[in-house]
Amino acid sequence: MMEEQVDRLVKKTWAKFLSTPTTARLMIAISGIPGSGKTSLAGIMARRINELYAQKFPGSPPVAIFVPMDGYHLTRAQLAAMPDPAFAAARRGAAFTFDPEKFLRLVKRLREDLGPATQTIFAPSFDHAVKDPVEDDIPILATSRVIFFEGNYLSLDKEPWNTAASLMDELWFVEVDFETARHRLIKRHVEAGIAKDAEEADKRARENDLVNGSEIVNHRMPIQEVIISKDDATWER
Repeated sequence: MMEEQVDRLVKKTWAKFLSTPTTARLMIAISGIPGSGKTSLAGIMARRINELYAQKFPGSPPVAIFVPMDGYHLTRAQLAAMPDPAFAAARRGAAFTFDPEKFLRLVKRLREDLGPATQTIFAPSFDHAVKDPVEDDIPILATSRVIFFEGNYLSLDKEPWNTAASLMDELWFVEVDFETARHRLIKRHVEAGIAKDAEEADKRARENDLVNGSEIVNHRMPIQEVIISKDDATWER
């Protein structure tokens, strides 16, 4: 079932790309609660579109890229400067611990017309070893004409997230039941060193990630595609 969903989305995206003017980018935002599988989907979609592009235009540079929202986390120093730094650190990953205005600036730049003078635009990444963003780490070339953004809040109906969402060509949402997400998050937090053991990871999942998940679901904007994420090992992020 997952493969059928992906196949349909690839065909749809490819058709939309072929009808997109060469001066514009096709921009799709993929959101979902933590542990839904949105990162996995974004990566799969970029790879599949690049495979099709390579078949049609051999020797050309890749046309698709995915840009995670992780690089727009506030730094640990910024969290420490908040009125309640302990609370801010414990709730890292909540909407207020991101810099949506900075993300909106990126989206606006990418929405500008492409031309001979278009320069490479850089987005931040996130270094899980140091637990902070890395500035200008993801190059988005002028040839990157299909962009899949992925992040928790990309369809959140609150300013300025919804302003950024309005600049997308489509909004997709990866839907998963909270219990499946919780089990995925426990595994992820332990593997990433965010939690020392499964008990601590479960506490973080229940008291932070899934609290954020409720906000994401309850304040979701109208979207074009709902992708059902089931308990599939290939879709864990």
